[in-house]
Amino acid sequence: MSLQNEHQQVVETVEQALSQEVRRLSETESGLTADNLSRRGFLKLSGVAGGGLVLAMALPSTKSMAQEEQDITGSMELNTFIKVTSEGKIQIYAQAPDMGQGVRTALPMIAAEELGVKWEDVEVLQAPVAERFGVQFAGGSLSVPREYQKMREMGASAREMFIGAAAAAMNVPREELKVEDSMVIHTSGQSMSFAELAQPSLANQPVPDPGTLKFKDKSEYKIIGSSQITGIDNTFLVTGNPLFGIDIKIPDMLYASYMKCPSISGKAVSANLEDIKRLPGIKDAFIIEGDGNFQQLLSGVAIVGNSTWAVFNAKQQLKVEWDTSSASKDSWTAMVEFADGNKDNDGSEPIAEVGDVAAAFADPANKVLTSHYEYPFLSHFCLEPINCTADYKKGENGEADTLDLWAPHQFPARMYTAAETVFGLPKEQVMVHPVTRIGGGFGRRFTSEFVCEAIAISKHVGAPVKLTWSREDCVRHDFYRSGGFQTVKAAVDADGKLVAWQNHLFATKLGERYTWEGRLNETEFPMLNVPNVKATKTPYEIGTPCGALRAPGSNVNAFVAESFINELAVAAGRDHLEFLLEIMGEPRWFEEGNPRSLHTGRAAGVIKAAAEKAGWGRQLPAGQGLGLAFHFSHAGYVAQVADVTVSSDKKLIVNKVTVAVDVGPIINMSGARAQVEGSVIDGISAMVGQKITMEDGAIEQSNFHDYPVMRIPATPEIDIHFLETDNPPTGLGEPAYPVVTPAVTNAIFAATGQRIRKLPLREHGYSI
Repeated sequence: MSLQNEHQQVVETVEQALSQEVRRLSETESGLTADNLSRRGFLKLSGVAGGGLVLAMALPSTKSMAQEEQDITGSMELNTFIKVTSEGKIQIYAQAPDMGQGVRTALPMIAAEELGVKWEDVEVLQAPVAERFGVQFAGGSLSVPREYQKMREMGASAREMFIGAAAAAMNVPREELKVEDSMVIHTSGQSMSFAELAQPSLANQPVPDPGTLKFKDKSEYKIIGSSQITGIDNTFLVTGNPLFGIDIKIPDMLYASYMKCPSISGKAVSANLEDIKRLPGIKDAFIIEGDGNFQQLLSGVAIVGNSTWAVFNAKQQLKVEWDTSSASKDSWTAMVEFADGNKDNDGSEPIAEVGDVAAAFADPANKVLTSHYEYPFLSHFCLEPINCTADYKKGENGEADTLDLWAPHQFPARMYTAAETVFGLPKEQVMVHPVTRIGGGFGRRFTSEFVCEAIAISKHVGAPVKLTWSREDCVRHDFYRSGGFQTVKAAVDADGKLVAWQNHLFATKLGERYTWEGRLNETEFPMLNVPNVKATKTPYEIGTPCGALRAPGSNVNAFVAESFINELAVAAGRDHLEFLLEIMGEPRWFEEGNPRSLHTGRAAGVIKAAAEKAGWGRQLPAGQGLGLAFHFSHAGYVAQVADVTVSSDKKLIVNKVTVAVDVGPIINMSGARAQVEGSVIDGISAMVGQKITMEDGAIEQSNFHDYPVMRIPATPEIDIHFLETDNPPTGLGEPAYPVVTPAVTNAIFAATGQRIRKLPLREHGYSI
């Protein structure tokens, strides 16, 4: 199978990897379906397959961010994503929200490479939230695989149009021309710059059929894979210029805070509103009834004033009577007791069954091992607090109400849905401005309850309002990574080979919907490669909102599976590396013909690379150990070896983490390294000290003091090795995150002999 055909399979199957709700919203909120998201369909949508250049249309502007509309008067639109100015500047739209994963840089790089423009001649614009740009969301490590081929075609199509214009201007055959560094060059040496070719006559150039486009060989790349290209927002980030939703400022804007019931879904009955209104800088305070849906608008008390600090200070003096009769009654203590009391059961709902695990466990020649694992609820703990700016204008003289929204949202089209569902405003009355830079998302900013709160407050006061949550709000009203429990049992035969695997999952459930961590696929490693497998789950109803957190599902399943594999290797008297590679078996796709399924050969490749680079098997002093782990997550293959030292008083030093990654070709090397480094640091931080608990439905943590984040001095050396295979490119925001926890906990066992089956580490007395 060719790389292009294989990549097309990825494009065609990538939407299937999304959860049902994301697929549904992708279609209903963008107005697009799978058919018109095909390559040819998209080009038709963008105008590439149907006509020549057109003058760029004026687009709505936020006029307050780096992502605001640029002055593009006189620029010409080559296709949906690419414009050229009269000076030869190439403007490329970035359609996906950027929350630090670097898509505002990586996706334009793909188009720029095929176009042949110098990177310094590129200006990146944040795309408006509009149907013509397709599905606009960030999550699931899907941005690059979803957009890769489309952006190649956009760049290649524009390149061919420049060549056609140059051929006409030079009166030479187009076959004698090439594009390089923003120039069209003839074999004779004659050349014309993009600026010279950016004339109205360029609009008469026919747009090439996408089926005729030819793409560069990777040996010709000057932009893709370059480590010299850094994030386009970096200068703004380090100089403190406005980029984020929290930076939005519009005329006559007021500021707001919103207090909700500590026990999730409780209702506000009364409050000392008159006292609050008399405080300095406060304009108004009022109760919002809400609709009882924690994904839309829960009841609470709004405070509006002339500054964020005024409303935050007033909030500290707010006294509210809450009705908690319909609020969550969740208790982490009760969950632990339930799991402990049922850990020896098989589970009430089947997930997978292959072979006969009971027979394997009963065979006296086999060694059988059982372990029980526990992992906590986690908060996203984004550095930029939750915020949204809304300007709700009541229509006058019979005119319809209108609404403007600015927010750091991972799926901005959902804001249209929220405005219509909760407030009855159809899409044509709402303007969702280009999404701002997101100061940390990790799955938190898929929901729109904070948008609904801002709309409700703006509508009530009749003025534009910026709502900002406090750090305590963000921790106590998150959509959490669900905590949970798994009991695993396995058998190794007399030769030390894994012959049976049984997994019992305690599956958290919100109504009819299982949380991400309440799901266990039959294709989870190592179940896919063991002859006897049984997996079951026991449902556990909760009322605490849960959502996707970086590598959802994988971030707990990797801890359990990779830790238990290490236990089995030790029990069998085998080297962990050898044992792990044996489970992989011969190189093969688990699902033949599906490039998003696990390929055991690629998995073995990163495992071997990480072990070799880390010096696996070398002698270490007492108190120091190496730990190995692998996981296949979001179509990415990652193996890590952690080198740790543990002191007698349980001070943990992670000396070094060696990472081997196979996600196909790397688009932006600088961004790729940053994502892997961030994943390792984020994973260690969560593993060591982070845990969310709740009693009587109320979250018990609130800020850095009881939900600690790893500090800079504890950061390990991170040695990253990319295996740049010819496989189609896949995303990198998530695959490295789940692996670091089992790598470190396995290293702790190697250093101390203590097994870690419960997180976080601080509950075992460890510090970092």
